[in-house]
Amino acid sequence: MNLLAITILLIAMMVICVRAKKLTLPASIAAGLIGFLVYIGAKEKGILMLVTFFILSVLATSHKKHLKAKYHPEISENKGRNIGQVFANGGVAAILGALAIVDQNHSELYILMMAASLASALADTLSSELGMVYGSRFYNILTLKREANGLDGVVSIEGTLIGACGAFVIAFIYVGFDKKCLIVAVAGILGNLIDSILGATIERKNYAGNNVVNFLNTLLASILAMVLYCVFISLT
Repeated sequence: MNLLAITILLIAMMVICVRAKKLTLPASIAAGLIGFLVYIGAKEKGILMLVTFFILSVLATSHKKHLKAKYHPEISENKGRNIGQVFANGGVAAILGALAIVDQNHSELYILMMAASLASALADTLSSELGMVYGSRFYNILTLKREANGLDGVVSIEGTLIGACGAFVIAFIYVGFDKKCLIVAVAGILGNLIDSILGATIERKNYAGNNVVNFLNTLLASILAMVLYCVFISLT
């Protein structure tokens, strides 16, 4: 797929998302720029990972919205995701795409880190959006005490497992059945858990908002993937 085709695809998706009120106009422009950088840095594989993240995230967010509104009333307001939310989930992938362009000698490592950031973003979205619906018992990730569904830092076994499946989906798209698949999936799962820990600490205390927490979990997941990869290389 050439650059012109990708550009047309991205513009079409931007228009559809705005018309369907999935993204605000500034957010759709940001998403298009993120998609462009991801494609330039990681080609079709990068776009496929990003589009998969977006589609599954939209489906999960829309699923049983009326039930989620009991815990988060703002969900019922169909305003679309804003530019901060888009950058929080895809900003790290875009930065790594740019690094892969500039520093081509290490492009494979940057793409692995990109995959981990998207695996973490998808794991976080699926675990929180579907965990609210299908979770049976909810626990504070730090104290392991029962707490109310929907609170920052509260997790369920069902939601965590669904999130892990999301991380493996991105990992499989990235490399298929390979040892790197496990590195990306593990980094994505750990990134999701880190998101919950940050939610239970700095977000609850209003030191940081949800967008900052989401950006940090994707950033830390990408760094974890780099560390795991370096350890793997040193052992082989």
